[in-house]
Amino acid sequence: MRPLQDVRVISLEQYGAGPFGSVHLADLGAEIIKIEDPRVGGDVGRYVPPYAEDEDSLFFETFNRNKKSVSLDLSVPAGRQVFEDLVRHGDAVYSNLRGDVPARIRLLYDDLKHVNPRVVCCSLTGFGMNGPRASEPGYDYILQGLAGWMELTGEPSGPPAKSGLSLVDYSGGLVAALALLAGVHAARRDGLGMDCDLSLYDTAIGMLTYVGTWALNTGYTPARTAGSAHPSLVPFQNFEAADGWLVVGCAKEKFWRRLAAILDRHADAAGLEGGFADDPRYAGFADRRRHAGTLLPRLVELFRRCTVAEWLAELHPAGIPCGPVNDVRQALAEEHTAARGLVVETSHPRYGTVRQLASPVRVGTRAASHRRAPQRGEHGEEILRGLLGYSRDRVAELAAAGAFGATA
Repeated sequence: MRPLQDVRVISLEQYGAGPFGSVHLADLGAEIIKIEDPRVGGDVGRYVPPYAEDEDSLFFETFNRNKKSVSLDLSVPAGRQVFEDLVRHGDAVYSNLRGDVPARIRLLYDDLKHVNPRVVCCSLTGFGMNGPRASEPGYDYILQGLAGWMELTGEPSGPPAKSGLSLVDYSGGLVAALALLAGVHAARRDGLGMDCDLSLYDTAIGMLTYVGTWALNTGYTPARTAGSAHPSLVPFQNFEAADGWLVVGCAKEKFWRRLAAILDRHADAAGLEGGFADDPRYAGFADRRRHAGTLLPRLVELFRRCTVAEWLAELHPAGIPCGPVNDVRQALAEEHTAARGLVVETSHPRYGTVRQLASPVRVGTRAASHRRAPQRGEHGEEILRGLLGYSRDRVAELAAAGAFGATA
């Protein structure tokens, strides 16, 4: 059995954050039943451009492999009845909606405990279900600005910048998946379910980590650093080589000693000032940070004299943390990407073979199997007739009452 093969999640998820959290559960074997609202065409992720046609999109494929889909209108009594029957057979109800919506459409534990006292109601919202921003929509870009991330990102002379990836969304999804599993574990142990109130805001603030601790306890003011440098370790940043960029980091003194020896050889060969290994200004972490203004310009000059490959050919054998600044295609083509099995394939009726990225969450040695993301409502018959045991007449009766949408 897969690790989560005995876990069933009824999911009202959409777009990126929520589906990103549950796709890792699905890859681990959990049954994720997506409830898609027929009034709005299902999950909005189905329509995200540029690689989208009709209800198929590569964006949707990324976040929804290994899941099942049922079209269900929770706004009508018949749809609500089907939903509660699903809850009766589920371990968790999972959603990522605006903070005031779970209570309004009755997705909380108090709304569902009469159906299943062990159900875990996991709500990932923008700002949580209480507080002055609870009713505001929360999006990654907004949260990166609000939580201080943008002010920390980019060059000191440039404007605030967001991360190139939606890291608040993705981190929020992982936080929600962790909370869901903890809740299910506790519910099976104690016999009672609960609410899990997660938010992108909480995630973004929490991920300030030591920078937040410094700001709370000292006079430290976080600031952007040149070359994407670490705020306290010198050198630990991007350096421009003759043909591109590389990252070099000295997180331990032994790494600096090794780097200093290599830099001295290059300085001697170029007729430049060396002495990095013996200079007392650079002897320790605090010394290098104190004298970064003199050290870093010298390093910048030296690194520009060789190509990325030439530097890596010296730094890697010396065990110095380093790597090229790849573009996305280069990262996907890395030998280590293939060795770790990070690209997986699914078959799709429109796209043929879809290559996408495996979940980094690994449990045991058995490789995960993958199937494409579901078409909207694709598993209705399987879920209604198989899981819930509805007769054909019962399904027809519910359809006539609008449970599956006006055009079902």
